Amino acid sequence: MDTDAPQDQGRTRDYLDGFLAAKPASDAVGGDGSDLQAAVIEALREIYDPEIPVNIYDLGLIYGVEVDDNADATVTMTLTTPHCPVAETMPGEVELRVTSVPGIRDAEVVLVWDPPWGPHKMSDEARLELGML
Repeated sequence: MDTDAPQDQGRTRDYLDGFLAAKPASDAVGGDGSDLQAAVIEALREIYDPEIPVNIYDLGLIYGVEVDDNADATVTMTLTTPHCPVAETMPGEVELRVTSVPGIRDAEVVLVWDPPWGPHKMSDEARLELGML
């Protein structure tokens, strides 16, 4: 046996880490706002427009995400059209999803129509998904 070989450091790797359907432990209220903001954006990327197979963040429906020092989130968003079939339900779904983010205390969704949404607001990933690139 080679005595110069690295010794076992007693580390084990959990190959299921990150793949289990468990809600992570809550961050402390008032934690790093940028981390909470990133977590909110990831949560928004899990909500899809029912008519377009792209999440609402990459679709460009989210105009702003702010998290204050009290861990209250404000999401400013629009819809593809005021006559969108989910106009009454989408803001509520966004609010529920955002408040489920660990560390977020409360959420408010502000629905705006100006500036109006257009395909130019989509991310490159969304355009690629829809065959527009």
